[in-house]
Amino acid sequence: MTKKILIADDEVFIRALLEQTLEDFTSVGVQVLSVGNGQDAWDVAQADHPDLVILDVMMPGLSGYEVCQRIKSDPAFSHTHVVMLTARGQDTDRLHGVEVGADEYVTKPFDPDYLIERAADVLGIEV
Repeated sequence: MTKKILIADDEVFIRALLEQTLEDFTSVGVQVLSVGNGQDAWDVAQADHPDLVILDVMMPGLSGYEVCQRIKSDPAFSHTHVVMLTARGQDTDRLHGVEVGADEYVTKPFDPDYLIERAADVLGIEV
């Protein structure tokens, strides 16, 4: 079964940066999916059941918090690891991320090497 990463961010530049950061995973068979809003993130998650979801918080349609809560409350996604990746770094924002079930909460600007390391660990892959 193909491992999958879903990137959801409404900023085209950030999505492109994340896709570039994670491009080495495609050479080992990981599929990287990318969307620009929360509703598309939820729709793709339901259709493709990604192993790792990287979610921005502030997106049109559903927020990253709403998408995360839907994923974490659905037993079909019990294997899905969710990383909130956002500019919102206040303690209340982090707490909200924990409350909706995020596995990790990373603030922008982010360290690309950290995301590569975490993705490799979550997917059980060496790149």
